[in-house]
Amino acid sequence: MARHHAAPGVFLCLWGRDLPRLEEVAAKCRAKGASVEIRSLDLADGDAALRALTEDDERFPFDLAYLVAGRGDTRAPDDAIESPQLALRLGQINFSVPSAMASALAGVMAKRGGGRVVLIGSAAGQHALPFAAAYAASKAGLARYAQALRIAAAPLGVSVTLAAPGFIDTAAGRAVPGAKPMLLSADEAARRIARAALAGKGYYVTPWPFSILRLVDRLLPAPLRDRLLRALAV
Repeated sequence: MARHHAAPGVFLCLWGRDLPRLEEVAAKCRAKGASVEIRSLDLADGDAALRALTEDDERFPFDLAYLVAGRGDTRAPDDAIESPQLALRLGQINFSVPSAMASALAGVMAKRGGGRVVLIGSAAGQHALPFAAAYAASKAGLARYAQALRIAAAPLGVSVTLAAPGFIDTAAGRAVPGAKPMLLSADEAARRIARAALAGKGYYVTPWPFSILRLVDRLLPAPLRDRLLRALAV
């Protein structure tokens, strides 16, 4: 997303957990002519993240913000049920803290007369995945929060977009076992999501066949759906 928007005259404020990777991305964006500031922190500390967001917005008022926070951890191979620690951490990083940050951004943008907030969910949030219960649930919660925030913020001039991509070809994604149909490159996913955000779409799924899978999930009889989802974990 950062590389997609990097250009002369553009200011980027980039956040990330991994400082070396963050500095690498910042260097690539500067090489494309953008001005860049970085901040490294772990979103497990929600209060610290909100304080940092306030500080950065006061220095560089944001008009477009992407909240791409998330971990894709799944159930450990030897566990029959996901650990409670995993459920707690993914709930914080994938749902609670990004939702709080989106609320804070929408509030300050509304006072300035407008802005755009983009939350990155996942097509996994459409399904009750038994091998990734915390991940799927956290992304489902994020989707519902984005929908509610969009309804509240729209009259104030702030658009809220929930982007729900399928599989993206990243190092973290390649480490997850299993088939990855309709795989998108990171650059193509960024291009599609940015286009949807600038168009002010409230909900954007890519690639489009994942929208069909969402409908299939809802229409299947519960016993058949459960059996199919359980089979994915084998």
